[in-house]
Amino acid sequence: MPFVIVDVETTGGSPKHSKITEIALYKYDGNAIIDEFVTLINPEQAIPDFIVRLTGITDSMVKKAPKFYEVAKSILAFCEGCVFVAHNVGFDYGMVRNEFRSLGYDFRLPYLCTVRASRHVIPGYESYSLGNISSALNISIDGRHRAGGDALATAKLFDIIYKKDPNRLAKFIHHEVNPKSIHPKLDINTIDELPEKTGVYRFYDEYNRLIYIGKSKNIKKRVEQHLRNTSTAKGEIMRQEIARIAFELTGSELIAMLLESELIKQFKPSFNRKLRRSIFTYGLFDEPNEQGYLSLKVALTSKAVATPLTYFNSNKEANEYLKNRGDHFGLCQRINGVYPGQGSCFNHSVKLCSGACVGLELPEEYNKKVERFIASLRYDDASFYVVDKGRHRNEKSLTLIENGTYKGYGYAPYHFNQKAPLNWKDFIHTKHENRDIRSIINLYLRKATGFRLVKL
Repeated sequence: MPFVIVDVETTGGSPKHSKITEIALYKYDGNAIIDEFVTLINPEQAIPDFIVRLTGITDSMVKKAPKFYEVAKSILAFCEGCVFVAHNVGFDYGMVRNEFRSLGYDFRLPYLCTVRASRHVIPGYESYSLGNISSALNISIDGRHRAGGDALATAKLFDIIYKKDPNRLAKFIHHEVNPKSIHPKLDINTIDELPEKTGVYRFYDEYNRLIYIGKSKNIKKRVEQHLRNTSTAKGEIMRQEIARIAFELTGSELIAMLLESELIKQFKPSFNRKLRRSIFTYGLFDEPNEQGYLSLKVALTSKAVATPLTYFNSNKEANEYLKNRGDHFGLCQRINGVYPGQGSCFNHSVKLCSGACVGLELPEEYNKKVERFIASLRYDDASFYVVDKGRHRNEKSLTLIENGTYKGYGYAPYHFNQKAPLNWKDFIHTKHENRDIRSIINLYLRKATGFRLVKL
């Protein structure tokens, strides 16, 4: 599949309210650039002064240039069968789509972002802005902030990463939702308007029945995955039944997980039951061995009788966590089953284990370490707030744990911390705790980053 590397100059920074003033397209066949299309565009609106200073494109330069509708067919023909490539592709792709939308045409192509692809294929650079990464790779830009110069530099960058990646960047290609594959009552434009932010989304069928509830750090991306799902029979059946989509932003991933769990229990959507697959597949359990040492073992939660100390998404994740955190607390890899075989564990040879594996450390002393480890997994009688991202930049989210019990969550204006934490309860909407809620909070506190704990 060929690629079309694109850059546009515009009258502003928003696809909804701006127009294209210049467009450059370079067609790349996997070896070299094989064709190009570059033209100024009459935006049919004044170009702001700050844009003129940035790009050098003035009203007089575009006065006699073609309007977008006059070159639309040429652009379509040039892009046909290609993957749309741009640096920060969301902007350029959004601008081109919006111009075509104004003409009544739904422009859709697979697309790829060279910023995202570059970070993975050639990691380690301080900045991946077009100017900085081009300078770092000795790519000259003849005409910075002009469509032709920026698109050609992007094409050169794309050539480097395309030839360096053995999979030819396949995993970075984002495929659009096919309007013909979704329910006829689902407006394809509502998908474009979904936010790329954290929250909970709901699917309704044509009779306005709630059929599925989910959460994601990127609602738009996750919903699109559902609408492209052909990997499972049940997933494909659900895709064909989705006639309306609603969402609720949460800002905090923790609150998204809590709200999702609460809503599923409340409404019991049909496809949450059909597609149910616990995120808590594996758990960590403690039990004394024959010598009296408390051992920690990873096991499937579905086969367990006891309640796990904490939960994991996979066996690999659980064992890696047990090894790393166990080392931190001086626990024995042999007793915990992390280091197989007989005799002393590897950590004993490097003096990280005191020798419980060979009886040099008494069970009473060793088990105190295990108890400290277990205590670090729990918030049994603690009282604290989890302060996290809000739904927008002017607020923060608050989740309250009081005396070891989840009390609820809420949102506070950004200056809320001028109040003492004891007064933050005014922002909290009271909720009820259950086993799943407690597991979600434990999991989040163990794995997530970016939040802060404020103890009471």
